[in-house]
Amino acid sequence: MNSTGSRRRPLRSLPPTEAIEIGYALSLTPRLKLLLTFFRSDPAVKPVDEWQLKLSLLDFLRSTLSLTVPDEDLVLRKRPDLHKRKRDEPVASGTLCIRDFDFIKHKRRGDGDDDTDDVLEKKFLDWRASFLDRLSGIELNLEGVKFRMTVEVPPSDDYEAMKRLWEDYYASQLLDGRSYSKGVARRPDTIIVQGVPSRWFAEPRVSSKPSMLNTHTIFSVLGKIRNLYIAGGDDTVENAEAIAGDVVPGLQCKVWVQFENYDEFSNAMRALCGRSMQKQGSRLKVDYEVTWDKDIFFRNAPQKPTRCEERMQASSKNVRTEAPSYESKALQSDHDGSRMRRFRD
Repeated sequence: MNSTGSRRRPLRSLPPTEAIEIGYALSLTPRLKLLLTFFRSDPAVKPVDEWQLKLSLLDFLRSTLSLTVPDEDLVLRKRPDLHKRKRDEPVASGTLCIRDFDFIKHKRRGDGDDDTDDVLEKKFLDWRASFLDRLSGIELNLEGVKFRMTVEVPPSDDYEAMKRLWEDYYASQLLDGRSYSKGVARRPDTIIVQGVPSRWFAEPRVSSKPSMLNTHTIFSVLGKIRNLYIAGGDDTVENAEAIAGDVVPGLQCKVWVQFENYDEFSNAMRALCGRSMQKQGSRLKVDYEVTWDKDIFFRNAPQKPTRCEERMQASSKNVRTEAPSYESKALQSDHDGSRMRRFRD
């Protein structure tokens, strides 16, 4: 299957092992991201060696599970104040990303036609369940010190888990009498994506700030858009280490995308979950964060069109062709009403 063909097929039918081209040399590439947590299995108080822990886990994956993982796809960090922690508290945590799923697509000798999308999705889900079962609870021995590891898949990498979260949230609102429609539970329509490089959404050779027109074009591949808002600057990286490790504040952006209806939203969320963003010619794979908006962001967002939006509308009518400039504006993610920050051009 090629990625060009995948763009013509419905997003809801694409298996999680398929890449999706979204324009401007960008693509969403499949991944399985796991959150790792390490605990001591014995009363030893020897300091945690992150490097030795990483080598031990990589060796286990290679020798026991026949899975080779590049060094950069396994990130481990020891917890601070280890000498103050109780025995049942974690001493280290990290992330593991699996990006190569050719073994799932590989066909055995004698098989007939290519697997359908449904078959590939089932193969992936079966493999993921088996992989998690074999990986969770393992013990790593580092020079006589034993560590027990737990594993979980974050909701942002599991569409079905994410769907259960918003269904439970709006069902509880309905039971509490806080639903906005009498007797009918609300359903989300807005996706929040953060942690992606601003320059990937920028107008080439014009600015390093995200372009409203380019961003709209990119996310339109995922569904029909009603509203779009971009915030860029260091306020979108409130906790850089929690988002993407060592990042430079001000180089990432946060995007709110409101789709025309729930089905469009759901298909877009399915495409974004469990994938990373990559630009052609770059080795960087961005493990962005994706979630749904429960705060009805666009109810309080500015309604007056910006210069970028006006130029985007004019461009769609072939009236003006100049490149749109990004009007710098950053909203706090908690929407506390604090004043907007200005950025120097």
